[in-house]
Amino acid sequence: MVRLPDQTDAPELRGSRSPRRLTGRAVLTILLVFFGVVIAVNVLMAKLAIDTMPGTEVDSSYQAGNAYNAEISSARDQDARRWRVQGHVERHVDGRAVIEIEARDGGGQPVSGLVFSAQLERPPDGRADRKLALVDSGGGIYRGEAADLAPGQWDLVLEAQSGPQRLFLSKNRVVLK
Repeated sequence: MVRLPDQTDAPELRGSRSPRRLTGRAVLTILLVFFGVVIAVNVLMAKLAIDTMPGTEVDSSYQAGNAYNAEISSARDQDARRWRVQGHVERHVDGRAVIEIEARDGGGQPVSGLVFSAQLERPPDGRADRKLALVDSGGGIYRGEAADLAPGQWDLVLEAQSGPQRLFLSKNRVVLK
């Protein structure tokens, strides 16, 4: 005959541990720890998102708005000159990029004697932007070089000045391989 354990024998079969009671204090601790971890992760992710991508094109929209009419006037003057400015950017395997600009006037003659500058702007992260002074090589050709340039999409901003006056400005998206 097989004897079945009764309730007095049951704790001996399961082990000597008695089950723990779930108290209000334990539930409160579990909830506080859970929501504390969720809040800490959210704060960390928000900080990393803000630090890696500020999301602004200009620092002060008020100042940019005030300069708007001057920009329109400059664009009309630039269009009236009918210059043809072509830029070429080539990135080498070592990360060095060579920028070459060819500037011609409305009659096809080379435009020389200007101070050309180029800026390579990284759309997702303004901290990677590179400003370059271009050297007049003669014949309307201007050249410059940037080191340690990552592959991907960049905005090439070209600006030509004669003294304090800006004569040319363009912004074009380029993909560097």
